[in-house]
Amino acid sequence: MELDAEAFEQLVVDELDELPDDMVEGLENIVFVVEDRPEDGSLDLLGLYEGVSLTERDRYGFGEMPDRIILYREPLLAVAETEDELRDEIHVTLVHEIAHFYGIDDDRLHELGWA
Repeated sequence: MELDAEAFEQLVVDELDELPDDMVEGLENIVFVVEDRPEDGSLDLLGLYEGVSLTERDRYGFGEMPDRIILYREPLLAVAETEDELRDEIHVTLVHEIAHFYGIDDDRLHELGWA
């Protein structure tokens, strides 16, 4: 599937708006970023949470750089054949990475069907 960076970013914004309020209300000191690919250039990683999860924080947030949730445009485009599939993949990736912010690990996400 082909989609330019601007149109892709708009889909990410749209999917963020669709997330439940109780999922996004607790997000603080975090930014969402779209990059073309992971640093290693692979197409294997759809998204990444960089930061300190809420369960691991002690004193945090005062003067700290924001945590980041990164969505990788090219890998997400590679797994989707239609815009609806792309929206679904973006949605799942957002939920997965936000869960890491809240301290939910990959094993638990797998149990819940989000990994």
